[in-house]
Amino acid sequence: MGKWRKRLCMSVFLGALIAAALIYRDQHKKIVLEFGMFTGSNWDVASANSFKIIDKAVKCFEESHPNVKIHYYSGIAKEDYSEWCARKLLEGKMPDVFMVLDSDFDKFTSLGVMKDLDVLMAGDHAFHKEDFFSTALNTGRRDGRQYALPYETVPTLMFVNKSLLAKESIQMPKEDWTWEDMYEICRKVTKDTDKDGLLDQFGTYNYSWRDAFYTSGGKLYDERQDQLSFTDSRVLDAIKYIKRLNDLNQGQSVTQEDFNEGGVAFMPLTFAEYRTYKTYPYRIKKYTRFQWDCITFPAGREGENISKVDALLMGINSKTKHERLAWEFLKQLTYTEEMQMDVFLYSQGVPALKSVASSKEGANIIQEDMDEGEQVISSTLLCNVIENGIIEPRLLQYQQVMNLADGEVSKILQENKNVDSSMKIFQRMISKYLQQQK
Repeated sequence: MGKWRKRLCMSVFLGALIAAALIYRDQHKKIVLEFGMFTGSNWDVASANSFKIIDKAVKCFEESHPNVKIHYYSGIAKEDYSEWCARKLLEGKMPDVFMVLDSDFDKFTSLGVMKDLDVLMAGDHAFHKEDFFSTALNTGRRDGRQYALPYETVPTLMFVNKSLLAKESIQMPKEDWTWEDMYEICRKVTKDTDKDGLLDQFGTYNYSWRDAFYTSGGKLYDERQDQLSFTDSRVLDAIKYIKRLNDLNQGQSVTQEDFNEGGVAFMPLTFAEYRTYKTYPYRIKKYTRFQWDCITFPAGREGENISKVDALLMGINSKTKHERLAWEFLKQLTYTEEMQMDVFLYSQGVPALKSVASSKEGANIIQEDMDEGEQVISSTLLCNVIENGIIEPRLLQYQQVMNLADGEVSKILQENKNVDSSMKIFQRMISKYLQQQK
């Protein structure tokens, strides 16, 4: 019996020793976290620094997590990224943490590709979702659940050709200006200055019915009933307002060249475009013949001075084997002030954290981009535009219907069709289409 007892004790001892060795090995072996990203800017503007922020974040994370290695593939263009993700998904090799394009968000959440972050957020006492701009955070929500966090955000603002307004003795609009204010300015500047029988000054370029609708006070999409109402009075008002503005052009088409030559008073553009084309060396290629700046959009009778806000999102693979580490790395990218300040330094967007976007350091970074004497968008204005902005649903069906609506509105304007009757017909077509999709 003594020999058996000794053998049993030895067996238990060896088993414990092996288990301890395995635990030690697991604790000290390198864990590889895969990160999915694309190169360049999400906002379709020139960018040479797309890796600087990520590389810095990776270095910081690896230094604080010695047993972790972050791996990502370089050189994936934005236009190829969606296909790259689809291929990784089919292979069962979706990255642990990854950037999410607008066009993929609906698909990924529907297929269960992205982890629901609510439990992780609630269980992390050092994380407070209120630190983000609510609009930016909401771009990563669907059906009341948070599936992604915003990395950077970009609002759309209204470009104003200050030189053209000054030439016509027109004051710069105030932040609370209205549709009628804009119409009156457009009416005054639209003219044939060289007397050749053709207009060469115009009010607007690229200002769409969607831009007008956002400021109308209406709501196009009903989430509860999953319906879009194109016969709502404020939708019709927005289209009719664009028609009034277009009628000032007397049938002439306003082009990008007209804008570049300084012959247009107003044009919407994203904050990313504002930063890119205000800075050297890009400023020598565009908008150099006149002074310009950005303000809020004009408000409709029942609406506010608001505009579209977009965000670049990042999420976690629902099947990741390293949930806690993936969450920590996602926070490293989106929730640390140092990394978010780098968005101001190396990107064209705005940090998604309110404290960074409104900081004096951030304002100084934007100021450094500008020429001496140029007016810079104030942090207060910028933060208000983002926090109070409009986010469009990222549902694939919504975008498909809105593209159809863009085509219908364009047809109405070009063929001078009746807005009310045309949109009633379009509404019936869309209702039938949505019913078939259910």
